[in-house]
Amino acid sequence: MGTKNQTYLTDFILLGLSSDQHTQILLFVLFLITYLLTMLGNLLIMVLLHFDSRLHIPMYFFLKNLSFVDLCFSTVIVPQMLFHLLSIRKSITFIRCSVQMFFFLLVGCTESSLLAVMSYDRYVAVCKPLHYSTLMNQRICIHLVLGSWACGALVSIVDTSFTLCVPYREQNVINHYFCEPPALLKLASEETYKAEMAIFAMGVLILLGPVSLILFSYWNVISTVMLMKSGEGRLKVFSTCGPHLIVVVLIYGSTIYTYMQPNTKKKNKWDKMVSVFYSVITSMLNPFIYSLRNKDVKEAFKKVFRR
Repeated sequence: MGTKNQTYLTDFILLGLSSDQHTQILLFVLFLITYLLTMLGNLLIMVLLHFDSRLHIPMYFFLKNLSFVDLCFSTVIVPQMLFHLLSIRKSITFIRCSVQMFFFLLVGCTESSLLAVMSYDRYVAVCKPLHYSTLMNQRICIHLVLGSWACGALVSIVDTSFTLCVPYREQNVINHYFCEPPALLKLASEETYKAEMAIFAMGVLILLGPVSLILFSYWNVISTVMLMKSGEGRLKVFSTCGPHLIVVVLIYGSTIYTYMQPNTKKKNKWDKMVSVFYSVITSMLNPFIYSLRNKDVKEAFKKVFRR
């Protein structure tokens, strides 16, 4: 952060999702329920996958890490949003805004990388079943998860640094409900071309790169499945891979819309709605779409419930 930022700016004002008091109360109730469901669903998945030894395989190892990331992702955004929905002055200091932005990008980009890793896991399981135990052993799985966090850290450091190095001297009112690079760059008092190009480059790395790997993986998975003679085998593969594809479309579609479009100075009424989708909703939906519908996870849940 440069000296100009420190001299001319000490905090931001977040406009939030609505200025109407009754609407804010309604939104508070809705997002509180969403947050509690997110916490409950993801914690349940982590507990089940940890204590059921039958689920100690790579696919569920990645699922457990995805649940942890979703917990962090939602916690970075939602508690502050709930507080501001009941507050008269929705302010956030420059330092807190910077910290929120960094961790939001860290966990968000880590999730993007994890989804690509999970698609690769399905590709190896379906297309190279004889080599699965070798290609996806415990050491490799741990390295893949650590690599996902490393990619998230790299993108977070670059995006946060370039966003905060732009001077903010003229106005401090953010038309958003949390500190996100595209929303902040709309307030910059100088040219933001370098910051936009840096964010775009990181978007290519952390969004288009994983999407390419996912498309490659599932193209081969679908090609292999179509050659199967057993209808039951096809159904089993599609039931495993289908939920992953749903999550991928939801997350990548909304984030690419936000981070891969030019002209950040232009205000768009859909920006906040799209952000709600990938910063709040998907973290709640992931356990239900991806894990709790899974046959093995449901059996583990019944086993724990009987105990």
